[in-house]
Amino acid sequence: MSNSIRKPILGLKAGTDAKQIRNRLKYSPTVFEFFTNEDDFTPEGLKRLEYDIQWVKSEATAKIILHHPMRFKGEFTELVAPSKKFPELHNFIYQTTEDLLQFAFDYDIQTLVHGSYARRTQFFIDMYPNLSTARKEVFAQLDELAEWGQEHIMFENSISPIFYYGNEDEENDILKHNYRLAFDTSHCFIKCQGSNELLKRALKHLKSNVVHYHLVDSMGKTHDSLTLGQGKIDWKMVLPLLNPAATSIYEINLANQEDAKEQVESHYFLTELYKKISDDLTIMPKNR
Repeated sequence: MSNSIRKPILGLKAGTDAKQIRNRLKYSPTVFEFFTNEDDFTPEGLKRLEYDIQWVKSEATAKIILHHPMRFKGEFTELVAPSKKFPELHNFIYQTTEDLLQFAFDYDIQTLVHGSYARRTQFFIDMYPNLSTARKEVFAQLDELAEWGQEHIMFENSISPIFYYGNEDEENDILKHNYRLAFDTSHCFIKCQGSNELLKRALKHLKSNVVHYHLVDSMGKTHDSLTLGQGKIDWKMVLPLLNPAATSIYEINLANQEDAKEQVESHYFLTELYKKISDDLTIMPKNR
């Protein structure tokens, strides 16, 4: 039975700053996720990003994820933003996705795009006749990006009314499109108002489509991005429900971006929990 539980893997996240990358590489991560920003998409920025991809691949791992930039000129890169009203934002979202996918195909790595965010999502939704129309627009764009990226793109869940996990109907709509999914545990837990039972259902329901996890704890109320063990997520419940074929990183708020301390502490926490669960299963008397 213990073999069915995925052993924790060390997945770390960093920007394209050399000091951050050097810090992460000293831990020899199995998975590396680059959190890109607007500056990474200038001609010079793209050269630096490509160099960084080559650097991580040569020194640590080929399992690399490129996280689409979260903001453009201070605005969230929301797919739901109407293209006619926000043409510059829309063009940036599509051009940067194309840039990342070019690297993904060239180096056989992955691109992660958010289906939605949260903080400004309602502002954009209110520009549509209703929520249903806004959702259809987002899914149409996700379909297009999925066609572009094929096996090199994934979509992450939000805590907005669009593209979230924790509701069976929403999840069924997502599964109909057969997207490759990134599952952020804290986003789902917050959307479920701190319910471990609903988180459990979502993990089970979406498991076969999930290719990547953001493992992060939360109190279930706000986007707090806590070190594992400091929130209310039941990690003993979560561990057996992770897709063993998927990658994962610890997406934790860091006190110092040049020190992965909280990410590494999360890995130690999960590793110790895994050992305890495995030991308990080993000594459990067999049914006769």
